[in-house]
Amino acid sequence: MSTSITADPTIRAKTARAPRKRALWRDPQGRISVLKSVTLAALFVPAVVIATQWSLGLEGPRATTQVIHGFGLWTIRLLWLTLFISPLAATLNWPRLLLIRRMLGVACALYGATHLSLYIYDQQGQVLVVAAEIAKRFYLTIGFVALLGLGALAITSTDGWVRKLRGRWVTLHRLIYPIALLALWHMALQSKADISEAVWMAGLLSFLLGWRLLARAWRTRQLALWPLAISAGLVAALAEAAWYAVRNHVDPLRVLAINIDPDNGIRPPLAAALLLAMIATAAIARTLARRRAR
Repeated sequence: MSTSITADPTIRAKTARAPRKRALWRDPQGRISVLKSVTLAALFVPAVVIATQWSLGLEGPRATTQVIHGFGLWTIRLLWLTLFISPLAATLNWPRLLLIRRMLGVACALYGATHLSLYIYDQQGQVLVVAAEIAKRFYLTIGFVALLGLGALAITSTDGWVRKLRGRWVTLHRLIYPIALLALWHMALQSKADISEAVWMAGLLSFLLGWRLLARAWRTRQLALWPLAISAGLVAALAEAAWYAVRNHVDPLRVLAINIDPDNGIRPPLAAALLLAMIATAAIARTLARRRAR
């Protein structure tokens, strides 16, 4: 006779009906996922590095500011990684990559919340002062709106909210694109003199938006990956030229010329185009290999 508590059919039925919480490192079938486990561990690395630099290397009144900026930068990087999951899963024919999309999105919101919390800490916890600064400074205003949006998306990312909102869930989570635009604008305004990373991000975002426009036509989208990569580099270069023309009154043609001068190395627009072209090449090569294997 079994001594297990599940030997009782009544208990067994209750156990079967009870929802089980799945660990972050397990897949939907309850198996340990290497992909999810590695991603979960990797998400702690930026925070650990920033905290270590703060405790060991950063000193002076700018130390906290650098840490705040570090968490803000990783918030945007994680947001872009989240946006890239669907295109990569589709173009590389790697559907299991979708398993980490929610994890990345929630981590992005948590890094953003840390970014804001550290800013409040830097203001000696004076919430009213922080609120006044957010209302007064435009780059803080749009950053705060973007952070609120990230928080709303993270909260509603659970299976329960998907069932509750039904079709409205997809509409709500499409707000991630305007949120990304606000975050990019906030980053560029905060960067002031050097907007290299913002330019790089602008190129990647233009690629993502273009890919989304072609989302219903798989074959067309596959063939359009290289043109999209080139277009992303051009968009980034034009955005950089327009930014410096408006903000610093620099001749835009001069800025564009810098990007094609080999003495300046690989500039952000070219770097974005090259990375995206590599992804396009890998996607098309994978597709051709699968066709030959059939």
